[in-house]
Amino acid sequence: MDNDGIEFEEQEYEMKLPNGVGEKMLADAISNYNVKLKHTNFGPVLVGKIHDLEDAKDFLIKSLNEMFKKFENKK
Repeated sequence: MDNDGIEFEEQEYEMKLPNGVGEKMLADAISNYNVKLKHTNFGPVLVGKIHDLEDAKDFLIKSLNEMFKKFENKK
């Protein structure tokens, strides 16, 4: 809402998925954050408001880092 009391709808953006995101991670991101999955000619993307996409991205990167640590410990 601006100073005149007029409400503006926040724009939705697209975010490309990081490499390595699995189905469970993606399902968790979609169900826990206000984002949607969209299929494009260039691959799947998440669609949502910028702050929701940032939260989903932080979650996905944290999940990927945890997965990588599991593989490092198996050496």
